[in-house]
Parts: sequence; C-alpha cells; structure tokens
Amino acid sequence: MSDDTRQGFGPEPVGQRFVVCGAGALARRLVTELMDRYGVPVTVVLPSLTDSHAPDIAEFGLPETGAAGPRPNLVVAHRLTAEVLERAGVRDAAAVALVGDDDVTNVDIAMIVRELAPEVRLVVRLFNAVLGEGVATMLGDCAVLSGSEIAAPAFVAAALGEDAPTYLRLRDDDLVRIASRAALDPAADVVCGLADTAGPEPVALPADQEAADLVLVRTYGRRPPPPARRRPRLLRAAGLVFGRRLRLALTGMVALFAVGSAVLAYARGLNLAEAGYLTLLTTLGGANADPAAPLMAKVTEVVLVVAGVALLPTVTALMVDSLVHARLAVAAGGLIDPVDDHVIVVGLGNIGTRVIEELHSFGIEVVAVDRAESARGVAVARELGLPVIVGDATRPETLRAASVQTCRALVVLTSDDVTNLETALTGRSAHRAHHTAPDTTVEPLRVVLRLFDDGFAQRVQRTFGIHQSRSVSYLAAPAFAAAMMGRQVIDTISVGRRVLLVADLPVGAGSDIEGRYCRDLSQPGAVQVIAMRTGRAGQTIWALPERRPLVRTDRLIVVATRAGLAALLPRTVPSADPPPLAAAPPMRLLGPPPVHPTAHPTEPEPA
Repeated sequence: MSDDTRQGFGPEPVGQRFVVCGAGALARRLVTELMDRYGVPVTVVLPSLTDSHAPDIAEFGLPETGAAGPRPNLVVAHRLTAEVLERAGVRDAAAVALVGDDDVTNVDIAMIVRELAPEVRLVVRLFNAVLGEGVATMLGDCAVLSGSEIAAPAFVAAALGEDAPTYLRLRDDDLVRIASRAALDPAADVVCGLADTAGPEPVALPADQEAADLVLVRTYGRRPPPPARRRPRLLRAAGLVFGRRLRLALTGMVALFAVGSAVLAYARGLNLAEAGYLTLLTTLGGANADPAAPLMAKVTEVVLVVAGVALLPTVTALMVDSLVHARLAVAAGGLIDPVDDHVIVVGLGNIGTRVIEELHSFGIEVVAVDRAESARGVAVARELGLPVIVGDATRPETLRAASVQTCRALVVLTSDDVTNLETALTGRSAHRAHHTAPDTTVEPLRVVLRLFDDGFAQRVQRTFGIHQSRSVSYLAAPAFAAAMMGRQVIDTISVGRRVLLVADLPVGAGSDIEGRYCRDLSQPGAVQVIAMRTGRAGQTIWALPERRPLVRTDRLIVVATRAGLAALLPRTVPSADPPPLAAAPPMRLLGPPPVHPTAHPTEPEPA
C-alpha cells in the first residue's frame, strides 16, 4: 500500500461529510458517535492501518464485528499535507475534527485546513489552555476542547465518592452542583433528578424524578474555596531528616547514657546529675583512669568508652546520610514525611495531570506516581508542591513508597488497561497486608481505573470487584461530536461508566421545536430540559413556563443521554425558509413531538 491511499467502502453518501484526523482512542469513539448516533458520513485520516486504534476504525461496520452498517472512508497518509487533506474532502466538509495526541501537530493541521476551507467548522483537541484560547480566537469557527479536561471531574468524583464537590458553571451567575439526595437539606433547590443508582445498573433521567438519588442542585453564591491542609514546616523537616535508622541509633545512645548514669551513681555514690556528667564525658572519650575506683565503676566506664567509640561515628554517618537523602528527596519532589487519607494518582499523562490539579484545588493531599521522569504531569506536580514517586507502580515497593497502606483512594490512569489492572491488584494487596489484624473499621482500598474497553471493564467488575472505572474517550467523545454538529456541550456528568451531557441548544428559526413547549421536549431516560434563556440578554429561567411556547430567540439548557442529545439536535436546526418571527405557531405544536428517524433516545446505552 502506498503512503497516501484512499479506501472507499460502498457508494459515496449524499450530503456533507465529517472528517476526523487521528488514530487514537478518542478518534475511534468519535467515529462511532458520529456514525451510530448522528448517522452522518465520516472520512477518517489515519497515519497507518496498524497504529493505535486504526485497525478497529478500519473494521468499523464489518458484519464480523457484530455491528454491520455504513463504513467510514479511510485516507491513509504517514504525513498530513494540504494534498492529503484535500483528498479527504475538507473543502466540502461540514466539520473537521483534529484529535491527535500532540498539540503542535493539531494546531499545524488546523491552520492548513483553515487555508483550504475558510468556512469549515473546526474542532481541535488541545491540552494547553493558553494555546487553545489563541487558536479558537484566530481560526474563526473553531471549538477547542480537551478530552482530559472533560473527563477529569468524573475520575475525581469516583475517587472521592460522595465527598466530591462536583460543580457545573452554566454561566458566570448560574452555578449548580451534583449531589446525593440523601445528603441534601430538605429546602435545597433541586433542579432535576439525574439517576437512580439503587439497582445493579443506574437508570439515567428516570421517569419518577423523586426516585433519583443523584440530583442536580442549584447553588447560590460562589463556589466555596477548598480547605487548606498544610503540615507545619518544622514537623516536615524533622520527619525528613530523622529517618528510622537515625532514630534507632539515637535511641540506643540515650538508653546507654541512662543505664550508664544509673550504674555510676550507684557505684560511686553520686547523685544523678553528677553521674550523668561523668557518663557523658566518659562516652565522648574524656574519661581518666582511676585505679582506686570500684570494680563496677571501672567496668561501666570501659563499656561506655568502647560503646562511645562505636556509636559516635555511626550516628555521625547516619546524620550525614539523612541530610543527603533529605536534600535529594526535596530536589526530586518525593514523599518526605508520612501521609494518610491521601489519594495516589498513577500515570501522569494528560488525564493524570488534570486529575492531580483538580484534587489539589479541592485541598486533597495527593501523591503522584509515574515510571518516566519526563511525563507531562511530573513537572506540574512539583510546581504544585506535590510529592512525586518515579518508579514502576506495578511493583509493591513503589506503591509502599507512596504510602498506599494509608491512602483513601488509588487512581490508576496509564494508557494501558492491563497495566492499570495489575497496578490496582498490587495496590490492593499492599493495602490489605498492612491491615492484617482483624479490624472491622478498616475499609477496603477504593480503586478507580482508567479502562477503555467496556467489556473488559465489566469482566473486571465481576471478577475482581472493582466497580469504579472510567474511559476518557467515552466521556469526551460526545462533546466533540456535538461540537462538530455546531452545538455546545457545557459539561459532562459521569453516572457509572455512562455519561450525561449538559448542553446549550438554540431554538432555530423555523425549527421543529419552535412553537413547542418545554414540557414537550423532556423525555424520561433521554432528555430533561432544566432551564431556558430568553431574549438577547440571555436571562436564565429555572421555573420553566407552562404556557409560553418557545421562540427563535430562546436557548435551552438540557441534560441528556448521548442518544437523547443526538435525537434532539436535528430538531433545533433552523429551516431553510423560516416563517416570520410574528407568525402564528403551527397547529401541530400541541401534539406529541416527532421522533427522529435515525435515533432512538429511549434505547439503553451501552455500559
């Protein structure tokens, strides 16, 4: 196969295509989202057919995969150039998504695409927020998203459980948070029920809103600042210098001094102060021979001299060794004093970096672990003052160095599913070994895994009892797909391995939903309208009006499943020939809303 090839599968679909550049996990999920949820034709630009998830993308839609259907067009090129992108059809595309792993490469391709197609909608994956802001400003119709930023809150919430203060900011003055209904004050302003998690599988957006135990609550005022948790510097320095071996040596010297003082006081008839003075001088080599001294005193003084000669160099060497190790530990940013109730984060790539930043912002103590000194998150962790352990987390000694035996949660975020599982099992074993004594108050170690494969995650749950797992690409792909469709996903809410989307949708002129009521759009298990914004000022109305139909200047804030949002989006698209704004609403507005033929919002989503 040549460097630049095009592989078509079947006739060219009618209508504008959507182009995806990338071969990673996010690209694979995004292609699935676009073709399965939105039913649009997709062209994928791959560096090869063997890299990363490219084989799975190439097999998409084959009957033997169990999901026969339309297949994406593939363009294979080792290097993305203007010619390759033109061959992929970016000039006539509805949107182009650049979801490679490298920020610089994505920005470079975005500039090439913008030169070829000044009007095409761009969706760019970038980790660097400052770079992303500049790219979005300079490239016009361009949405810049970070998959790790979208997914990080779900991992943090899973690590902290109900202690996680998960907030969603809809606008500067609109703040809501996710909470357990049982922990709420009866007077809390509940916006909507998100999920009923009482059963074996969570039920998203249940028909009985009162049955939802996970709810969205309106919060008034500003987000509360995180609590400060700092140990005194003096205690940190003492714990760093006076290590275990030095403490043992000093304890031995004190014990020898005490016993020697007592014996000399008895043998020579001295008080304790005089005996201590004589013992100290003798131990430090300042004793004078006294032939007339009692035998017990002579033996004691000889023992003190010999012990002093042996112990003093040992203590000196241990002190120097402790100071050197302390300096090296400080320079390396390692764990310099005992910690407890902390969170260990293994894997300091993009998602690991976001997770340690968010945990730190909540005032949670964090110990970061990665096998590579050059990992992106190592430098970030050290800038935040967090301890960093550089080592292989699948080895028990590495996790013990991170104090896994006293941590509250272990979050494993490397890009390899098997490595993540191995690390989790190692950490659980080390934690269990530390608590060998029968103690019913000690809870099992809370483990959160990054797992891409849903089937593998289910088997891990059944076999090993690890119930907390998330997929970065699964959480992020719906937001990227919605951005390609020209809609804004404000945030995502993780419910187990499923995801709910919080979206801001305009009411298009002459669209299917213009003239309808908010209550007509909410569907259990699919979509829940939580607020609307009216007029040019965008005033947010939380108490949805019962008798006011929607007009084209309104915007809806909805919480939806992936399928629910995919079904609702086509209904918000403006018509080609919209009626005048003052036109009477059509008679059909009181009827049930039509179901989009290519989507099934009430169908259960895959785990």
